[in-house]
Amino acid sequence: MRLWSAVRRKQITGLRFRRQFVLGPYFVDFVCLPARLVVEVDGSQHFDQAQQEHDRQRTAWLECEGFKVLRFANHDVMTSLKDVLRVISEVASERAEQRNR
Repeated sequence: MRLWSAVRRKQITGLRFRRQFVLGPYFVDFVCLPARLVVEVDGSQHFDQAQQEHDRQRTAWLECEGFKVLRFANHDVMTSLKDVLRVISEVASERAEQRNR
C-alpha cells in the first residue's frame, strides 16, 4: 500500500501506474503502460529457488514483450521508499521519453 500510495494518480513524472494488472498469463504488481515498465515488490517467498525460477521465466516473457522489470524487496519499500521511488521515476522517465522519440 505504501508504494501504491506513492505512484498512483500520476505522481511519478505524470505517468499513470496501474495495480494488479494482467499482462499475458501474469498478474504484475504495478505497471506503467506508456513507459512499458513493470514494478514488482517481492516478499520472502521470492527467496525460494522454485519461485526464483518462476520469476526468471516471468521476467523473460515480460522483457520479450518490451517491458522493463524492476524488482524491489518488501523491506526496501518499507525502509527506503524514497530511494525506490527515485529509481522508478528515473527509469519511467527515461523509457517514456524513448518511446516518444
